[in-house]
Amino acid sequence: MSEVEKKPIDFMGFRKIASVVSIALIVISVALLATRGLNYGLDFTGGTSVELEYQQAPALSNIRQTLEAAGYEQFVVQNFGSDTTVLVRMAEAENDQLAVEVVEALKAGGAELDLVSSSFIGSQVGEQLKEDSGLGLLIALAVVLIYVGMRFQFKFGIAAVLPLAHDVIIVLGVFSLFGWTFDLTVLAALLAVIGYSLNDTIVVADRIRENFRKMREGDSEHIINESIHQTISRTINTSGTTLVVLLALYFLGGEAINNFALALIIGVVVGTYSSIYVSANLLVALGVAREDLIVPPKEGLAGQEEEEEQPPEWLNRM
Repeated sequence: MSEVEKKPIDFMGFRKIASVVSIALIVISVALLATRGLNYGLDFTGGTSVELEYQQAPALSNIRQTLEAAGYEQFVVQNFGSDTTVLVRMAEAENDQLAVEVVEALKAGGAELDLVSSSFIGSQVGEQLKEDSGLGLLIALAVVLIYVGMRFQFKFGIAAVLPLAHDVIIVLGVFSLFGWTFDLTVLAALLAVIGYSLNDTIVVADRIRENFRKMREGDSEHIINESIHQTISRTINTSGTTLVVLLALYFLGGEAINNFALALIIGVVVGTYSSIYVSANLLVALGVAREDLIVPPKEGLAGQEEEEEQPPEWLNRM
C-alpha cells in the first residue's frame, strides 16, 4: 500500500482538542441555562399590546426615547403592516388607562397619532408558547435523525443530530450569558440555524460517504480528513457570504430584528465549526467504516456483468 498523502491541515489531528472545547461549551451553556435561565421577551411572558396609527411615518427611535422618558422600561416598538402603523408591546398588565397613557405620552412629544386597539396577552399563553417552542425544536431534531438515518446510515444520523443540538444549546447559552431578550424572532433564528447547519453537515457527510466507497487507501480518519479538505472551500464561501448578509441585517435592520440576526450570526459560526469537527468527530467515535457504506451487489448481477464484459468473438480473431 502506498504512503497516504498528507494534507497541509490535519483537521482530524485536532479532533481531541475540538472535543474538549465542544464539551466545555455545552457544560457551560447548560449550567447558564439552569442557573440564569433566559430573558424571555413579551411573546413568552405576556403583556399589553397597543396599536397606534400615525399621520406620518415616525422614527421608531424617537418613540422609544419618549416612552423611556415617560418611565416605561420593558417594551418593544416596531412597525406593524405599514410605515405609519406602530405596535408597542409592554410588560405592564392591561388596565383601562394604560393605552391612553401611552398615547398621551407620545402626543406630549409632538406626535400626531390615534389609538387603534389595545389587547392583553396573559402569562398562561406565554407558558404554552414556551412548551410548544421546545416541542417544535425536539420534533425538528427527530425528523432530521430519521431523514439522515434513511438517506445515509444510522451512524450518520446520530452524527448529524447531535451537532444540531450542540449548536442550539450554545446559542441559548450565549443569550443566557449576556441576558439578551429571547423572543419569537430568536426562536425562528434557532430553527433557521438547524436548517443551515444540517445543510452544511449533509454536504460533508455526502462527500465522506462517496470517498469511503471510492478510496482504497487510508483509515477512517484519513478519508474523513480528505472529505473535509474537498468541501472546506465551499463551507467557507457559504458561511462567509451568509455572515455578510447577517451583519448587514444586524447593523442596518433596526432593533426589531437585532436579536434575530444576532442569533443567526452565532449559529452560523458555531454551525460551521460543528459541521467540520463535531459531526466528523462523532463519525470517528462511532467507528464508521468502509463496510458500513458499501452497497451490497445484487444477486446474479456479478455473473451478468462478467458475461457482458467479455469481448465479442469476432474481436478475438482480429
